[in-house]
Amino acid sequence: MKSILVTGGAGFIGSNFIPYFAEKYPEYYIINLDKLTYAGNLQNLKECESMANYRFVQGDICDEILVKSLFEECDISGVVHFAAESHVDNSIKGPKSFMETNFMGTFNLIENARRHWMEAPNQFKNGYESCRFHHISTDEVYGTLDETGYFSEETAYAPNSPYSASKAGSDFIVRAYHHTYGMNVTTSNCSNNYGPKQHYEKLIPTIIRKCLAEEPIPVYGNGKNIRDWLYVMDHCKAIDLIFHKGKSGETYNVGGHNERDNLEIVHAVCQIIDEKLPRKNGKYTDLIEFVADRHGHDFRYAIDASKIEKTIGWRATEDFKSGLEKTINWSLMNIIS
Repeated sequence: MKSILVTGGAGFIGSNFIPYFAEKYPEYYIINLDKLTYAGNLQNLKECESMANYRFVQGDICDEILVKSLFEECDISGVVHFAAESHVDNSIKGPKSFMETNFMGTFNLIENARRHWMEAPNQFKNGYESCRFHHISTDEVYGTLDETGYFSEETAYAPNSPYSASKAGSDFIVRAYHHTYGMNVTTSNCSNNYGPKQHYEKLIPTIIRKCLAEEPIPVYGNGKNIRDWLYVMDHCKAIDLIFHKGKSGETYNVGGHNERDNLEIVHAVCQIIDEKLPRKNGKYTDLIEFVADRHGHDFRYAIDASKIEKTIGWRATEDFKSGLEKTINWSLMNIIS
């Protein structure tokens, strides 16, 4: 049985990916390494507890002894690396943990993978020739766009927050290990994800939570900052395809072709909740409250996903409205208001 190390599997995207991946590939033994910070929740992996090909390990990707022991004990032959500090506001308040986890944690993982899989630069150990390290990153490493244009894999990096800077650094580590050592690596840079199991601090869960509590819904600045929204299961399927079919050393941008400004998102969420749980007085949009803008707030992100669509056949399939309906339905059953 092939052992795959998934890092950060108790987080939002990881906890959607692991059940899908473990069920689809029963021949893989999935080791989920997660530190269980505030953003990790094992309740989101309840369906995996009875799976014979799943194991959870609580630990830090920066822990060199632990990571080394997992590679040796489980004979890891693939890595899908989600683990990261990811909330921009938190990176502004306390950037150090972002540098430690996102930069040094990625270095620790890929260095241990190199030692376990390779004899020397461009020389794999016998039986480890197909081992792959897949790194999940963000479109925020590219900086910001004006009203037109898209991020492609050739876009120059221009990170504008401590979070995006730490992720840019991790991308460069992975790139360097391919070019220096010949490691079999792939990287994906995704747009804003949404869907079930997302932490309440993020935009869409915040809107839902505030609606249910009938509290002010905070909107940064004038609400006109634009993001490309990607349904989480579409992202999970993209990662699966890249891990199995992507070309070594390549980067793939993954986007949902769903550009919306923040105010549009608030109105869309409020409209659906109005239909499902109407307020006694007024509409949920009455709760909107504009607040001071985030420092260094990028205006627009938009992904050109043509490379992954043309080369390995992925395409986002979830309609934004139906994806939002699924997200809200899950939240109404699970959210803690």
